[in-house]
Amino acid sequence: LGSYTAKLGDISGGYNYVKLARSLLDKLGSRENASGVICLGAQVMSYVEPLQATLEYYDEGYAAAISSGDIIHAAINRLFGYLSSFYAGVNLPTVREKGDEVISFMHERKIVIFMIQTQHTRYSVFKLIGIDEEPKYVSADEENILATNNSVKTTHYFQKLYISFIFRFYDDTKDYAEKYLACIGSSTWAELYLSHSFHVFYIGLVSFWVARNSREDGEQWYERGNKSKLALKKWAETSRWTFENKWYLLEAEESFTNNDFEAAKSFYKQAISSAKLHKFVHEEALAYELAAYFYLELGEMEQSMEYFLAAHERYHEWGAFGKCNSLFEFVKSSFSPASIESDSARVQTNNDRQLTDHKNAA
Repeated sequence: LGSYTAKLGDISGGYNYVKLARSLLDKLGSRENASGVICLGAQVMSYVEPLQATLEYYDEGYAAAISSGDIIHAAINRLFGYLSSFYAGVNLPTVREKGDEVISFMHERKIVIFMIQTQHTRYSVFKLIGIDEEPKYVSADEENILATNNSVKTTHYFQKLYISFIFRFYDDTKDYAEKYLACIGSSTWAELYLSHSFHVFYIGLVSFWVARNSREDGEQWYERGNKSKLALKKWAETSRWTFENKWYLLEAEESFTNNDFEAAKSFYKQAISSAKLHKFVHEEALAYELAAYFYLELGEMEQSMEYFLAAHERYHEWGAFGKCNSLFEFVKSSFSPASIESDSARVQTNNDRQLTDHKNAA
């Protein structure tokens, strides 16, 4: 009931139902259905409580599922815990280890659909770290599930659009976004999941990027971006901690798209400050990076370089060494040698640290 109520738009009401359900579990002492209550409840709690603080709930739910012999809910708790860690900006090598454990757990118990969904996120983690690993063998069953299961297909296309966006492959980003949107157009969910908010966030960022670069259907993409912005603004009302920085970043991108440059500058700064305050290092990196592209477009090269370097440092802190390398190469190709030379010590220090840590991660 709590998850359903939250999905209908009353997140505070849904949160209250979840807290009631958890208190009843404690009073009754029953653990038979505890794993499902804890898992779905944690998804709703993520829209109210600091995201990082909700990660422990999935360990609790997993323990309850194992104690009652509920393997499916054990798998769901592990999957949601893994995804939430990724969304929360947990250090990527740690997320990588967690993903390996989750996939091993599901493989041993032949929970194929959840395993495939986990693998798609795992490939994104590998790309960010700088490890090019694709599945060496995909069974006929796995191919069939990807072709026929809309939930798996949606996860597949979202992760493809996400990694294409992060590495700034415009054509691929737009293509996968269109395929993702086609998938979600035919799906309905009764419950509210944390993934919904992150999908909306990145669709918003992609939409404003495409709107600035597409003459044919730019208005349609702009409307998608605006819809995402309004959704994040509403979610920020119940959790400024988790959603404020995302809302501000979408405001910045919308202002950029509207050529309202002064507003964009203000919102980029607010997005950076909010991400830092609420300890989302990966989204602090992203805000710095998108602001750097904005200043590059305006021809304000010094500010752009400063923000690119700050983005590089935050991506490095997150453990996204593959992204660091990509960003480093972009900066080298986009700025004059004189501009790079003026920041050479900082650039070289960042790159040397990246190479060392990348070797350790690999």
